[in-house]
Amino acid sequence: MISSLAQTVTDPATRVVVCVGAGGVGKTTTAAAIGLYAARQGRRVAVLTIDPARRLAQALGADTVSTEPHRVEGLETLDGDPAVLDVLMLDMRRTFDDVVRAHAPPGRVEAILTHPLYDSLASSLAGTQEYMAMERLGQLREEMAGSGRWDLLVVDTPPSRSALDFLDAPRRLGSFLDGRLVRLLSAPARVGGRAGLRVVGGGLRLARGVVGAVLGGSLVDDVQVLLVALESVLGGFRERAEATYAALTSSSTAFVVVTTAEEAAVAEAEHLVARLAEDEVSPRAVVVTKVVRAGGGLSISAAQQALTRSPGPLARAALEEHVDRSRTARRHAGVLRSLRARPGGDQLVHVVPSRGDVHDIPTLSVVADDLSGRR
Repeated sequence: MISSLAQTVTDPATRVVVCVGAGGVGKTTTAAAIGLYAARQGRRVAVLTIDPARRLAQALGADTVSTEPHRVEGLETLDGDPAVLDVLMLDMRRTFDDVVRAHAPPGRVEAILTHPLYDSLASSLAGTQEYMAMERLGQLREEMAGSGRWDLLVVDTPPSRSALDFLDAPRRLGSFLDGRLVRLLSAPARVGGRAGLRVVGGGLRLARGVVGAVLGGSLVDDVQVLLVALESVLGGFRERAEATYAALTSSSTAFVVVTTAEEAAVAEAEHLVARLAEDEVSPRAVVVTKVVRAGGGLSISAAQQALTRSPGPLARAALEEHVDRSRTARRHAGVLRSLRARPGGDQLVHVVPSRGDVHDIPTLSVVADDLSGRR
């Protein structure tokens, strides 16, 4: 039986699939498997992934970090035609540089890129990865709409304290740009550098003097120049990010929450579902990965009894492993029952059994089959 998730990703009305989840739950693998399945069904797919494991990156033909798409070669659709599956990784610094080149006034581009503080700002500004993920997503959406190169974009969201931080990027950047410290540092430069200090008033001059005493006057001057040069870039980003956000909360975008069957991961998944609900968005699927299933044969009690008979070292290790795995399988089964008992759970929850390392297209295909309901 084909799963509801498979139906979602093959529906032409679905243009973007966003995979969200805590770190280490298999989010990147899930995004790649969704992309592989959709491409084999005939969709033209691009997968934007954030720092995938090296083996998975190589399996997808993206063994070098680049914002440019890499075609996964040798794939075919069910009709025998060449499948279109492109993968690209978020290069945060390069994306920031590209934004500067595209949106800064022409005379200021080189001044920004060569500014001594630009490197620190581009790599250390709080939330930079989320900002750039939103920016790159917006670029890809525009390219998809304009060229028809792809008809489905699958996004692996950045690992962060909150897996939905990138959705808050417009608001957080707005807070940064409108913050008192930024306005304090950049106001004099906007009205004429040091001469502007006489214009903006004694109170602001005094406050700037306090900041200068802490940071150093020359550093404050450098920060002023850089912030004013970047003003059009960051301000324009806020507008573009808001447009991307609006698209992400439309019906053409499907959110997929990825979790494991462990307590902490499920709690984070529940938080993500609640956070999406704040934007009136319901996930189209909850994917539970790395699920351990009980093996047939020996029960836990029988294995424990066998351990009391002082078996040899190898037998003892095997029995202990069996007991541990059986207990984990029992716990995971309980979690799955609980998730499926919730409203819509039978359709929402999709299980990926624990299968070890995913390192090539055949092993990724197994995950894709699990998600599609073919297994």
